[in-house]
Amino acid sequence: MALYDADGAPTGAVAPRRLVYRDGLWHAATGVLLRSSDRQRLYLHRRTDTKLVHPGAFDCWAGGVVDPGETPDAAAARELAEELGVRGAPLTPLGRYVYDDGRLRYHIFAYEAFWDGPVTWQPEEVAWGAWITVAELRALLSDPARPFAPDGRLGADRWLARQQ
Repeated sequence: MALYDADGAPTGAVAPRRLVYRDGLWHAATGVLLRSSDRQRLYLHRRTDTKLVHPGAFDCWAGGVVDPGETPDAAAARELAEELGVRGAPLTPLGRYVYDDGRLRYHIFAYEAFWDGPVTWQPEEVAWGAWITVAELRALLSDPARPFAPDGRLGADRWLARQQ
């Protein structure tokens, strides 16, 4: 995996995923919020139970780590295609924020994309998915019985705060 510094710049160094996660090394990831073109719905999915990070949790961001030599823009487009089968949807940057839970530390480059075409899950990463409204997202985030990926929750809370 590509390593980043605490300020969000790539260092040029790489390390195996197991060491990055074990040692809490700074890296970068992307998150794409997939929305319908009428802006009324967004795509929610549940991560598979076999995912290394936040298995079985709900999330509204398609994304993953930025590979060595890859830009965040390229990584976001790649991850959206891999996880949800969405190709060619223009990405709009939403900014960057830090996720640090004391074990995982990374910079999240957030984007949104508008799409009304088919969504095709990658079975190794996505167990379920559906279009939901913003009100349904708010209800899900407030329900402690429904686990939500902590990094996705952070991004969703930031995004929702700007929707008011």
